Amino acid sequence: MDAQNTSAITVDNLVKHYKGATAVDGISFRLNPGSITGLLGGNGAGKTTTIAMIMGLVTPTSGSVSVLGAQMPKARYRVLHRMNFESPYVDMPMRLTVRQNLSVFAQLYAVPAIGERIANLADELELTEFLDRPTGKLSAGQKTRVSLAKALLNRPEVLLLDEPTASLDPDTADWVRSRLERYRIEHKATVLLASHNMTEVERLCDRVIIMKKGRIEDDDTPERLLSRYGRETLEEVFLDVARGRREQGSVLGEAVP
Repeated sequence: MDAQNTSAITVDNLVKHYKGATAVDGISFRLNPGSITGLLGGNGAGKTTTIAMIMGLVTPTSGSVSVLGAQMPKARYRVLHRMNFESPYVDMPMRLTVRQNLSVFAQLYAVPAIGERIANLADELELTEFLDRPTGKLSAGQKTRVSLAKALLNRPEVLLLDEPTASLDPDTADWVRSRLERYRIEHKATVLLASHNMTEVERLCDRVIIMKKGRIEDDDTPERLLSRYGRETLEEVFLDVARGRREQGSVLGEAVP
């Protein structure tokens, strides 16, 4: 069977130019169903543009993206109801209540039994007490819970996360990670996690892709990256890559296929 047909996400020689600037420069990778992969890189590395192309929101300059067997963005209508996205940088309408916001998104994703689904998520994610409060009057932690509920409304098979715990206190961030980890295991979802939090990536991810200036600099399991660079934490590995110290580490191995 074709490897592309067995992969949840296939990125093949993906390129994106913006007015002479190259945001993504010929990257390729495949994500297996049920896997969770960390996408690392400094500001301007191309992470957000890559996620936008996987979602079908941005058209590649060249190369291709396939999600659950559908070419993006041309055939995104076939799989959007099986995907979802979460980021603290994307606000919901502030005047709408939490319940109203979740209801709107549930309709967009054609979620059946919307009232029941919202009630179940509210109970699971501890949203019940402020379901009828305007979203703009929530704390940062409460907004994150609502954003997570929105991302899980349609029980997505592919979940794209862009800095899901940014600006959260350690306790709330740990709470969010636990819910994401539980969801992936229970639903066998494929997760792509863009993050600057190396502890988060070490805890959650079974594979790490490191980007720099639009290219993939390394791609392996956390354990192999630590061993190859002779480091104790992913943060140290990330700094080596970001500062161009890759060749000074121990012998480099092959990337995960």
